[in-house]
Amino acid sequence: MRLETRLLATLLGGAIAIHAAGLVFEGGKGPGKGKHIVFVSGDEEYRSEEALPQLAKILSMRHGFRCTVLFAIDPSDGTINPNRNDNIPGLETLAAADLMVIFTRFRDLPDGQMKHIVDYVESGRPVVALRTATHAFDLKTSKTYQRYSWNSKEWDGGFGRQVLGETWIRHHGQHGKQSTRGIVAKGQENHPVLRGIRDGDIWGPTDVYALRLPLPGDSTPLILGQVLEGMQPDDPPVAGPQNNPMMPVAWTKTYTSARGKKARVFTTTMGASQDLISEGMRRLLVNACYWAVGMERKIPAKSNVDLAGEYSPLPFQFGGFRRGVMPRDLETR
Repeated sequence: MRLETRLLATLLGGAIAIHAAGLVFEGGKGPGKGKHIVFVSGDEEYRSEEALPQLAKILSMRHGFRCTVLFAIDPSDGTINPNRNDNIPGLETLAAADLMVIFTRFRDLPDGQMKHIVDYVESGRPVVALRTATHAFDLKTSKTYQRYSWNSKEWDGGFGRQVLGETWIRHHGQHGKQSTRGIVAKGQENHPVLRGIRDGDIWGPTDVYALRLPLPGDSTPLILGQVLEGMQPDDPPVAGPQNNPMMPVAWTKTYTSARGKKARVFTTTMGASQDLISEGMRRLLVNACYWAVGMERKIPAKSNVDLAGEYSPLPFQFGGFRRGVMPRDLETR
């Protein structure tokens, strides 16, 4: 193990392990000790393969959670390849997970892998979902779980609409031209997920997604996305209908499975790797994980969300991922 890896492992409480399919951060002391979070990455554009390892490191190093990160893997050479939409090995680890954090896009997984996700969701355990998870699946080869597809007619909107609160509709802000400032939804200022977060603390270069309002069921918007004129956090908001009304970019809801199990769900249409440069965005996600596993009383007044190790996320774009990277190469990044 390289020196930098040993140092980071010491900070993490002993613990970076290389899983056959991803990374495991064992965690150390902290409120999350004894809880296991499984992160499922796999999107072609927004660099979930960078965002989720950083979030896992923060939750492990700063808060004690045991974190497993899974990736879209090219079976020919074992490298992380987000363009392979049909292979996320290691999903069996969800069987022992306390929380699934999912950030995938249009995955066409085989039944053997998809079953682990479906079994997890139907078990009534919590879900935290980022950005393109609203359209997490496009199951063309699988007939067994096809209702989970983003455009399902059998199960309106599939996993995105039914479990998370919405599926893919369209871009609301101008993609790559208008960024997003987070505004706390009126009346939600004291929600535990928003502890330590104020208007403007959250910013990201990703644009706002369109949603059908109101969101279904008991969905509760927490953060509204103010569309900005440009790609800097201090740019002014756009005038006109794009911000009237503002679209939610983060909300909570519950999902009751076919087995009658009720789960907590947190969804944000932000969360690209570049969005995590924002301290407020990182705090939102860390707080959401606490809340999802029923630990909202342990959310600090201002969660420690300092970046863990080097973090230089690539710009979001199709085909923009780092080639030739193995999961073990992310030990110290």
